[in-house]
Amino acid sequence: MIDPAANTPIVVLKEVNGDQLLPIWVGPFEANAIAFEIEKMSPPRPMTHDLLRNLILQMDGRVRRVVVTELRNNTFYAVIELEVAGKMLFLDARPSDAIALALRVDAPIFVHESVLENSTSVIVERQPEEETADKGDDLEFDWPDEIDESDIGRG
Repeated sequence: MIDPAANTPIVVLKEVNGDQLLPIWVGPFEANAIAFEIEKMSPPRPMTHDLLRNLILQMDGRVRRVVVTELRNNTFYAVIELEVAGKMLFLDARPSDAIALALRVDAPIFVHESVLENSTSVIVERQPEEETADKGDDLEFDWPDEIDESDIGRG
């Protein structure tokens, strides 16, 4: 969708078994890459995210999932969990790029619970507190214990 105030694209992630929403403002090129995949449109030549998917597949790799890990100073951060040759790699990424890749490889998209909690001021429409108080209990989130900041960006 488009933010009418800033005229910029927004990707809205919705909780699978609930109503919680997470809007993430993205650039126009990333929004286009996401829209292309959602609409199942094929560009005449591979886009950057297609190239990344092709590279991962050629290396017999697999994207296990992408995780929006943090919201700091109104900027979202994400990690791509990539398995290659039995080794787990955690790649630092912009959420828009991680989402575009996840869509291309059918990988699940997760959001760390702290991001959801910290983003409430960002969400334009939110249900009253008493209606959403217990929805977090229904969210199954498998956050890996083995990731720490030193893992991100390393292979």
